[in-house]
Amino acid sequence: MLKRVSFYVVALFFVAVFLTAGCAKKEVLKRDEGILPTQVTKPVEPTKRSAAPSKQDTALTGTQPTSQPVPSQPIQKALSASQLQSELNKIYFDFDSADLSESARGTLTKNAEVLKKQNSAKIRIEGNCDERGSAEYNLALGERRAKSAQQYLINLGVKADRLSIISYGKEKPAVQGSDEAARAKNRRDEFVVVTP
Repeated sequence: MLKRVSFYVVALFFVAVFLTAGCAKKEVLKRDEGILPTQVTKPVEPTKRSAAPSKQDTALTGTQPTSQPVPSQPIQKALSASQLQSELNKIYFDFDSADLSESARGTLTKNAEVLKKQNSAKIRIEGNCDERGSAEYNLALGERRAKSAQQYLINLGVKADRLSIISYGKEKPAVQGSDEAARAKNRRDEFVVVTP
C-alpha cells in the first residue's frame, strides 16, 4: 500500500510540474490604462524585429514609441509551488487528539494569510499519527485532524473548494523512533500544494 501511495504522490508531482512549466505569464492591464481609444496599433509580426522602431511604425501609429504604462499598484506575482510550499507550516497535535492547540491556531492563521494572497492555489491537508493504535483507528484520527485544520482555515476565509484532505494514519512518519520526541513530530497535519 505504501508503494501505491508513493507512486500516486510521485505521479501527482510530475503532473503538477508539467502543468506549471507550460504556463505562460500574461501582462495585465487595468481597464483605464493602456491603449487610448483613438490610438491605432499594428499587430506584432511573428518575425524577429529590432528594438528600435522603424519610420513605418511611427507613421502608422502617428505617435512616438513609449514604454508600457506602469500600473498604479504593483501586480502581485504568483509564487511557484515550491515557494508557496516553503511558506506553509505544519501543525502538531497532542496524543489521541484532533483538537487545535493555541500554537496550531497561530500557525493556521499564518497559513491562511499566505493562502489568501495566493488565491488560486489548491492545498491538500494530510493528517498523520504516531505509531500507537491500530491502522484503522489512526486513519480515522488522521482524518479528524485534517478536518479540524480544514474547518479552521475555512473560518479564516480560505475557500473550501481550495482545500482537500487525506489521512495517512501512521503510514507516513516524519521521523523514525518510538520515544515521545519522535511521536510528537509524527502527530501532525502537513499542507501540500496541489496546484499553485
